[in-house]
Amino acid sequence: LANTSWAFATLGVRAPQLFEAIARESEQRVSSFNTQNLANTAWTFATLGTRAPQLVAAIVRENEQCIGSFKSQGLANTAW
Repeated sequence: LANTSWAFATLGVRAPQLFEAIARESEQRVSSFNTQNLANTAWTFATLGTRAPQLVAAIVRENEQCIGSFKSQGLANTAW
């Protein structure tokens, strides 16, 4: 999910229904995401300006749990 959403965002694809579905599913799976997946997912939704408040809240909670595991690039991408 993280890589798929990142790829579409990198290409500038605007597909609201797709990203709504990715947000819903990602919210359910975010606890299984590694730090790179967390960073990529946050970057995707920020880059596209797609609102997903429940997903963002889930990412924040997960980041709080694993902040010490982030590599500097992932931390920078997430903070951006």
